[in-house]
Amino acid sequence: MSAQESPTQDDLGAVPGKPTSVGKGFNALSFKHAMFAGAMDPLVMIDHYVMTEPTFGAHGHAGISAVTVLFEDSVGRFNNRDSLGNDIDLEPGDLYWLKAGRGAVHDEKPVPGSRAHGLQIFVNLPARMRQDAPQSLHVRAENMPVIECAGVRVRVVLGESNDLSAVRPPALPMTILDASFQSGGQFDHEMAPGHAAVLVCIRGAIEVDYGEGHRKVTAGEALAIEACRNPRDLSLCTDIASEAVLITSEPIREDFVQRGPFVMRTDAELDQVEADYRAGLLGTLPEDHRSNQALHG
Repeated sequence: MSAQESPTQDDLGAVPGKPTSVGKGFNALSFKHAMFAGAMDPLVMIDHYVMTEPTFGAHGHAGISAVTVLFEDSVGRFNNRDSLGNDIDLEPGDLYWLKAGRGAVHDEKPVPGSRAHGLQIFVNLPARMRQDAPQSLHVRAENMPVIECAGVRVRVVLGESNDLSAVRPPALPMTILDASFQSGGQFDHEMAPGHAAVLVCIRGAIEVDYGEGHRKVTAGEALAIEACRNPRDLSLCTDIASEAVLITSEPIREDFVQRGPFVMRTDAELDQVEADYRAGLLGTLPEDHRSNQALHG
């Protein structure tokens, strides 16, 4: 299919996630950039997942930010370690943003007996940031502003909405909203000029009116809305109890190639960062503090 014949996002509408499982402890619906005719930019991937036991082990990232958003119905703690020296237990509702830049090593896993329910988001970095030193951000749920109106409770996980400001990420400007609706609930959000959006329906069904179109997004689906030069009003409503996550950011509009957790401009750059990872040049994890606790009883 030529570029002229490629489908637009308006042709696609809401897109169902691809069921994915790894071992016994990880199940997800995956949404990849190729599924959205380019309208997902700057997002590379979103996994809506449940993890109940360690699954992936230590792994490298480069060229992206790896972002974890836990939902409030998670149970227990979700341990995050990385080569920046962090060893943090996330609680239900927390966010963890790892801007990998030129490369970092990461491991995340639920503490025994825990159930992590959330989104894992890969956010592309523009070429000018791909060689930046890694950075991280941990935002606790209690530090996220909350909007409550018209049968809706919205956690402003990052960014801004309805005159409330949350923490800003260490890379690209981005807003992440976690909205829980009662039957009949309605929520309006003004997108910043030049921002695109992705709405992931976690449960129930959401009617989305974005001025130039109207779509219904049901549980297990996501909708990408292309950027507009001017501010754009989004109206979300539902007639059943529902939850959705809205992510908005300015597209990068740069070509990239991806292999798993690595994103670069060319295959040659991917070859190099993979070689650096195998050689241990992306760093090492701190010793698991749980191991220390076990040793010292």
